Amino acid sequence: MAYAARKSLRRHWQLYLVVVPPLLFFLIFKYIPMLNAVLAFKDYNVIKGIWGSPWVGFKNFNLFFDNPLFWSLLKNTIYLSGYLLLAGFPIPILLALMLNEVRSGRFKKLVQMVSFAPYFISTVVMVSMIMLFLAPRLGFVNIALNHLGLHSINFLGEPGMFRSIYVWSDIWQTAGYTAVIYLAALAGIDPTLYEAAKVDGASRFQKIRHVDLPGILPTIIIVLILNVGNVMAIGFEKVYLLQNPLNLVNSEIIATYVYSIGLLNANYSFATAVGLFNSLINFILLLLVNGLAKRFSNTSIW
Repeated sequence: MAYAARKSLRRHWQLYLVVVPPLLFFLIFKYIPMLNAVLAFKDYNVIKGIWGSPWVGFKNFNLFFDNPLFWSLLKNTIYLSGYLLLAGFPIPILLALMLNEVRSGRFKKLVQMVSFAPYFISTVVMVSMIMLFLAPRLGFVNIALNHLGLHSINFLGEPGMFRSIYVWSDIWQTAGYTAVIYLAALAGIDPTLYEAAKVDGASRFQKIRHVDLPGILPTIIIVLILNVGNVMAIGFEKVYLLQNPLNLVNSEIIATYVYSIGLLNANYSFATAVGLFNSLINFILLLLVNGLAKRFSNTSIW
């Protein structure tokens, strides 16, 4: 076995060399920093450092669980991420299926470009655009409402509107990019299946139902598993930039709380404990969904 490994290394050393940089990246920036998660169980002292600081066990976790904001933070995080998953997951699939049915190549490329372009807009620019569009006095949305004889609405000042603003702007920004994954999966479907469906007299809808969807189902399951595994890791930057004192009751999530408590107040041990709890929930969800997918569809990450 060792001889076979050495032979493979000599024969394909170029391929192994290509793999080295990504492995080093993940080792240095992902796995080695995991060792510092021990900070969650310590009372961090800058002078003594991470490993020299006194051990306090689960004190930081208990402080978080006993915090009056705990259930509010957990609820806001789950609601926002669940809303994004339920609304945002099917739309790229529908977009890819519709684009796959377009016969005009020029129109198809135009739609792909228009839907894909927002993905390259930075978070800061995106939030600035949202604020300009929804501004109470000068935003074009409120100007349109005024022309219709309706009163202006302070969209970002209404807590009940925060989640919808976040989710649908995120869908607009990322749906085109995610649809590319499904378009690639659709391109890999055996053309003979389409020919057989045509011979059988299948309609366009029947072809989508019996050929397209089964063909991209493994891709859908993998993307779903990854999305569920990131349920608690809702994007920090955009939420934080859209926050204001008026919508804080619905916009304060675990990620923004970690930032305000851990970095701004320099309570690093407590922030690490909260972040570790967040990551643990994501890990459990990933294992659960991956196990269910493997049991019922034979498709999974591992």
